[in-house]
Amino acid sequence: MLFSRRELAAALGSGLTLSRTFAQTANAPENVAGIPVNYDESKIGQYTLPDPLRLSNGQPVTTAKDWMTRRRPEIVRLYEENQFGRSPERARDISYDVFDKGTPAYNGAVKRKQLTVHFSKDASGPKADVLIYLPARATKPVPLLLTPSFIANSTMVSDPGVKQGEIWDKDKKRVTAPKESRFSKLDVERICGQGIGVATVYYGDIDPDFEGGLSYGVRAAYLKPGQTQPGPDEWGTIAAWGWGLSRILDHLETDKDIDAKRIGLFGVSRLGKTVLWSGAHDERFSLVIASCSGEGGAALSRRNYGETIAHLTAPGRYPYQFCTNYARYATRVDQFPIDGHMLVSLIAPRPLLLQTGDTDRWSDPKGEFLAAVAATPVYRLFAKQGIATDTMPAAGKPMLDTLSYFMHSGGHGALPSDWDVFLKFLGTHWKPEATATN
Repeated sequence: MLFSRRELAAALGSGLTLSRTFAQTANAPENVAGIPVNYDESKIGQYTLPDPLRLSNGQPVTTAKDWMTRRRPEIVRLYEENQFGRSPERARDISYDVFDKGTPAYNGAVKRKQLTVHFSKDASGPKADVLIYLPARATKPVPLLLTPSFIANSTMVSDPGVKQGEIWDKDKKRVTAPKESRFSKLDVERICGQGIGVATVYYGDIDPDFEGGLSYGVRAAYLKPGQTQPGPDEWGTIAAWGWGLSRILDHLETDKDIDAKRIGLFGVSRLGKTVLWSGAHDERFSLVIASCSGEGGAALSRRNYGETIAHLTAPGRYPYQFCTNYARYATRVDQFPIDGHMLVSLIAPRPLLLQTGDTDRWSDPKGEFLAAVAATPVYRLFAKQGIATDTMPAAGKPMLDTLSYFMHSGGHGALPSDWDVFLKFLGTHWKPEATATN
């Protein structure tokens, strides 16, 4: 059974994993929005990547201090001005309604918490429900993985105690979320069984994922007087989703059951782009796992392989996910002042795992690998290990270090078996206390 990329994207969620069959049936398109798609390595040509270790004035960056105080802020600004857009420096009028303070779930193996984040004083304004699970037998604060999702919390898990969610349907209307999905649910017991908490939020609660959704999400609350659209260098939906994750983090840091220094992110596809940008922009997130983030994420734009900036920003596709300045580079990628390796480098020195699929040509798994190779010198400034070779690993052979890469055998998204690698990565860098769940 075949599914379109839009159908796959609508069903995929961070923490929601594709079955192997579905992952392998995502065909690579040959033409999108009237723009040809290249899958021929011989047609990529030569390109030169911007040097992440050279300041805009041409001076080299040779120390971790110079990176953190000089070069890193430069790159963040470049991303704000040219790709994701600037988001508000300070949140205002946000409140948190914790309506489930800790209820046993999954036969007592975990403790469930639920809250609603209100993004404005208006009770009818944008708000997001957050679902949290923690190991029931933990004796000290635990690390937690925050996973923005394409589906409602009530669909993500097998727990009748979760508040019934709503989603945006294809007609751009809020409707009751279905109880089931054709894809795997979040394996709460397995994650919490490793001594790790997990939280999820439906991304559409923060900002709708469609053209014309501005008035329904968080960005509407921050328009200037007389402004009807964000400025050319102001936030698109990806930056809005990332900003919302940071506001959730504000609350998670106050929860005494959670280790505020060990809160990480996991996202798939456009939410893979989101967690990369959120982790890059907000250094409080201690690590990131980005699945198939592709163009606009970790993949190198200059490779002109699979999806490109032109495809992303074409009318009728996803220009609203970025600042409008991004479209200026659709036909002149060589002048783009940044590239995927620089987004990867902004996570340094924190752990980052890029997960891809060997048949997901549209998202360019090789482009993500080469981005990790090009970002490795930044990690080395901090005496951290990255990718030690420019030879791409075979599918199923993870390269796990502080900067990590793993390509499964299959297509777009994460497979249930990928969680073996994810949990090993988390265990290595968080070293959580194992917590029995039975």
